Amino acid sequence: MDTLQAIADRHSYRGPYLSDLVPREDLVRIMEAGLAAPSGCNKQTTSLVAIDDPEVLERVRALIHPPLKRENAPAAICVLTQRVNAYRDKCFAVQDYSAAIENMLLAITALGYASCWYEGHITDDDRICDRMAQELGVPEGYDLVCYLPVGKPDRTVRGPAKAPFAERAWFNAFGSTGE
Repeated sequence: MDTLQAIADRHSYRGPYLSDLVPREDLVRIMEAGLAAPSGCNKQTTSLVAIDDPEVLERVRALIHPPLKRENAPAAICVLTQRVNAYRDKCFAVQDYSAAIENMLLAITALGYASCWYEGHITDDDRICDRMAQELGVPEGYDLVCYLPVGKPDRTVRGPAKAPFAERAWFNAFGSTGE
């Protein structure tokens, strides 16, 4: 699948997954795509933990409350970040891990899998992410910020309708057609 097709086809998937295992080679390719993302001042603040052991996956999944409906993917990737100042006391960790996540979502789509970016659900006030990090043995200095289930979707992945291009993109000035 070419890159532009993967971008067009990528949508958040919150349905059930087939039980087909995700080969470790595919998980490596997906994680390599994430780690290839740009990072502010090349600080490389993003790290990843893939989960393909069913028992570990079940323990991590059991920590998520309320549970993710129908989330039965046979694998997952947890995204970690380190809050490192990069330039003039600015930290670009959010931008770094966001770029990594988008790269992984595109790789997931290109390889025929589906996923959904779960961040706020696990990082809000109840800090489910901290319990997930503890379960995975994540050391001090790293924050677990995202959970990406990975698997073959049980149904067709369809995204919501997007607003027309002309309502969100312009040339040379806001609202201008550039003509």
